[in-house]
Amino acid sequence: MNALKYFKALSDETRIRLLNVLLRHELKVGELVSVLEMGQSRISRHLKILADAGLVENVREGVWGFYHASRRGRGRGFIDAVRYLFEEDAAYAVDIARAEQMIEARKSHTVRFFDHIAPRWDLFKGEIIGDFDLNRAIFNNAGSYSVGVDLGCGTGDLLELMRRHADKVIGVDSSPRMLEEARKRFKETRDAIEIRLGEIEHLPLSDGEAEFAVVSLVLQYLAKPEAAIAEVGRILRKGGHFILADFEKHNQRLLREQYGARWLGFSRAEVETWLTANGFELQKLDLYQLKKGLQLNVYYATKTKN
Repeated sequence: MNALKYFKALSDETRIRLLNVLLRHELKVGELVSVLEMGQSRISRHLKILADAGLVENVREGVWGFYHASRRGRGRGFIDAVRYLFEEDAAYAVDIARAEQMIEARKSHTVRFFDHIAPRWDLFKGEIIGDFDLNRAIFNNAGSYSVGVDLGCGTGDLLELMRRHADKVIGVDSSPRMLEEARKRFKETRDAIEIRLGEIEHLPLSDGEAEFAVVSLVLQYLAKPEAAIAEVGRILRKGGHFILADFEKHNQRLLREQYGARWLGFSRAEVETWLTANGFELQKLDLYQLKKGLQLNVYYATKTKN
């Protein structure tokens, strides 16, 4: 009996608190230990009960496991039916606040990492993709647009090429040091290329401001990649074009340990789900085999719905 299974799973306050947090954020066991201020064995035991009931899921990324509330199926239907009860109880707000602090700490860590390596980032990226011409692959079939944006532009190596395809070019990044390097690169052409500080999950662009957007090797660093694609959907006008480049799922932990990646790539099914959910239609997918057994996927999509 599904009803009995679900209600038994939520017959404990700790499990209700866990589910309430995991409805909003995807966290590791160690992070949940800090949020709920409980021992790891206790948290792990309650997570197993929730997972066995189909109310939470564990996504493995190398040696790490990230938990989130189930996103589909009967378990999700049950969660959606009772979640209003969590929202009415102010006692659970403390957990949410702590979880949000955890997410902000993650973001700060990522920004510090990129600030640190900004002057050497182009060399580091070369170590990852070798002599493969990523820029050429991205713009291989790009047309001409009024406003183009490079989201997560880093030191700006894509922006010069984007100028050939857009009347106005905007680069956005969350690392001040990365943008400092980009401004140095384009100090003679600042009127043609605008640099903005901001996070991809909360872009400093208005609705429908752009006609063309590129996100290259960026999703792997974000806590919520799907939130970034939702933002691209917001800032692109209907009929606009979106080029997304990132790795297929892999086991190269080097990218996490030395290059700060949060995710070890993404499956085609994941990316297509995110694109469809945000009004995009996939037009083409190019696959490139790189060194270290990595596969780069370049998605070409059109925004067909608002």
